[in-house]
Amino acid sequence: MTIEKRLLEVFRGSSVAHGRTTVGRTGRNGKAEAKSKVVREPLTEEAVRLHIEGAQGIGSIPINSDNMCRFGALDIDTYDLNHKALSDKLKKLKLPLFHCRSKSGGAHLFLFLKDWEPAALVREYLMEMSIALGFSGCEIFPKQDKILAERGDVGNFINMPYFNSDETMRYCFNKKAEALELEEFLKAVDKGRVSASELNEMTLGGKREHFTDGPYCLEVMTSQGAITEYRNIFMFAVGVYCRMKWPDDWKNHHEELNRMLCKPALQATEIINIQKSLEKKEYYYQCDVCPLKDHCDKDLCKTRPFGVGTEAPDAAHIGGLTILLSEPRLYFMDVDGRRLQLTTEQLQNQMLWQRACMEQIDLMPPIMKPQKWQSTINHLMNNSTKLAVPEELTLSGQFRDHIKNFCTSRIRAMSPDELEMGKPWTEDGVTKFKIEGLMDYLKNRDWRHWSKAQVQEGIKDLNGGGECHGHQNINKQGKRTTIRVWYVPAFDYEEPKKENDNDDIPF
Repeated sequence: MTIEKRLLEVFRGSSVAHGRTTVGRTGRNGKAEAKSKVVREPLTEEAVRLHIEGAQGIGSIPINSDNMCRFGALDIDTYDLNHKALSDKLKKLKLPLFHCRSKSGGAHLFLFLKDWEPAALVREYLMEMSIALGFSGCEIFPKQDKILAERGDVGNFINMPYFNSDETMRYCFNKKAEALELEEFLKAVDKGRVSASELNEMTLGGKREHFTDGPYCLEVMTSQGAITEYRNIFMFAVGVYCRMKWPDDWKNHHEELNRMLCKPALQATEIINIQKSLEKKEYYYQCDVCPLKDHCDKDLCKTRPFGVGTEAPDAAHIGGLTILLSEPRLYFMDVDGRRLQLTTEQLQNQMLWQRACMEQIDLMPPIMKPQKWQSTINHLMNNSTKLAVPEELTLSGQFRDHIKNFCTSRIRAMSPDELEMGKPWTEDGVTKFKIEGLMDYLKNRDWRHWSKAQVQEGIKDLNGGGECHGHQNINKQGKRTTIRVWYVPAFDYEEPKKENDNDDIPF
């Protein structure tokens, strides 16, 4: 088996589409600029070969039309990432993830499965791993539990490793954080695939004995050993927990947990200052502060008696955006792992977006401040994936079909003199017509998407951007005169079928 076919098998996903990425310059923040698009063609050995040779970067869509997948990934979009520390943590937690360097220096952590599994289940396991690693909220592939295949949706792709494999910077690390060659990576994947039952047995750290009735972030952090960093933030959250669970004796419990969980324990003066702050005001969990947010599972936390509670803000997690290049445009947005179809107006107007969430995914997210919403949408659009559509779904494609029918229909002129009547006349490989005749034809077919000026630009495009109008001599009421005409290359004539033809009906 060729190395191209082996890599293709490793990243087997959607059978109807794949992604292509062209990388530009690297910005001052370390992020490589890239243009991404989805191509409605299966991923092939030839495409993989071009990827390996460095001619065209490609990506695979993990989820197929049946909402199943054989691989998934975490996309850690941190450009100054300490890969050695990440490799050490993967090894410590015994996670079956393949650690690859992304094009911008972040990490793609791939999970390869022995069998096809439901995308929703794979996402659930990957989310648990991201929380354990301290990257809660990172992108998860597949990005959705289900795709809207019947609406033209195909899902999102993730870039494959080993682009330009001989000199690649997108390699996989071994357990010592050393780069693997492509052949070594493929052999490692063969040995490292896991089943759903094996994933179900993961412990993701040590024994869970603290905060099992409180914030999940505290439970995860303490299961991985003593708290050595961010001790003040950690103990502030522990103080909120103690105040809720033991309102009459919370300080003693707070101090005991400090001695038990922090290494070294915070000094008495620091603990006293935290307790004074908690006494002065009804402080709450700082869910948006590191490291708490890095290990957050808000949905689970809400179910716990001393967690964040059901009254905590229920902000939706908005993932990627795919732009369907139809006219008018449509958009697919990932909201809490579910797929949302939107119009431009719904994307622009947050109230309409909220209504779409209620109607399509049974969710009513809170409204953001206008500036925050605008910033969020701009970020999504700047990092969106473009999904091409058949030409007939674009206005230019529809216009071409209409003008073709106009030029080849039964109304076409039998002589150039009939141009004055609004009919098209074809000679010497060119079809001429008066613009008024074409506009009337479009109006009669209720096609009013373009103004007269836009129609003229459409005619120009059909002429390859060149000259598209001139003059024609005709005989008008016995006199020779000149009229202004527009023209396009002649279309192949096809005998149109009458709208009322009933040849196939036996009565």
